[in-house]
Amino acid sequence: MTLNELKYIVAVSRERNFRRAAERCFVTQPALSLAIQKLEIDLGVKIFERKKTEISLTAVGEHIVEQATRVLEEADKVKDIARLGASPLLGPIRIGLIYTVGPYLLPELIPVLRQKAPEMPLDVEENTTVNLEAQLRQGLIDVAVIALPFALPGVETTALYDEDFVVVVPINHAWANKKSIAASELAEQKVLLLNSGHCFSNQVNQACPELTKSGEVLHGNSLETIRNMVASGLGITVLPQSAASERYANPLLKFIPFSAPVPTRRIALAWRKSFGRIDAVKVLAESVRAIKSECFETVV
Repeated sequence: MTLNELKYIVAVSRERNFRRAAERCFVTQPALSLAIQKLEIDLGVKIFERKKTEISLTAVGEHIVEQATRVLEEADKVKDIARLGASPLLGPIRIGLIYTVGPYLLPELIPVLRQKAPEMPLDVEENTTVNLEAQLRQGLIDVAVIALPFALPGVETTALYDEDFVVVVPINHAWANKKSIAASELAEQKVLLLNSGHCFSNQVNQACPELTKSGEVLHGNSLETIRNMVASGLGITVLPQSAASERYANPLLKFIPFSAPVPTRRIALAWRKSFGRIDAVKVLAESVRAIKSECFETVV
């Protein structure tokens, strides 16, 4: 068994295509196919199910690819040690963020990070929690910014900040002059939320269970789309505080706080225990906690 053979099976598992995997590994397709066949013979198991229209992993193949990914990460650590030397803050870091955090955290984070680690640019991926879990596990990203709870074997997390939710209504809405709104009142309105699969929508539903029972809920693809739908008068919505800051002020909208108990979420940084640049993780966390904004209540 060689590292190249492990690279080949990981590439095929990601691409689900031998030709694209071969291109990714800079080898010919026959060479890649023969190497994988040799590995399957050596191990005495089938790693892939090969069909005319698709390539899929066998049950045991799933476990083999997961272990191969970890082995390759460990091998890469040797290169990282040599390349980075005493400076893990040198070179890009691949960061994944959930959709409801990325657009609002990054403009605040990047200026701080540029001061703390000017030679560590961010390679950014925005996605849902489920997809970020898979990308983190497979080594496609180095760290992820997600909402807790987030439990994944082999992954560490550190809390960054807590963030309140706020209600957003059109400026001419009957609630526009209210000082605060109880979560239970949302069920009386037409509420716009993100499509299922976004953890933020799940958190709003947990804060106001009446919504799933008697409320009228419409769905949108992004918070910014929903914000504009509310401005047009289609309904009301709930946003994280960072998406309702002065930076995103709109004369057609009114932001109203919740009355106690205020729905909130805790945002955290997650990384694989095997990730070698732990100092980079620490600087990322420190940079987020150093942000001067009333939207982010730093977790000590």
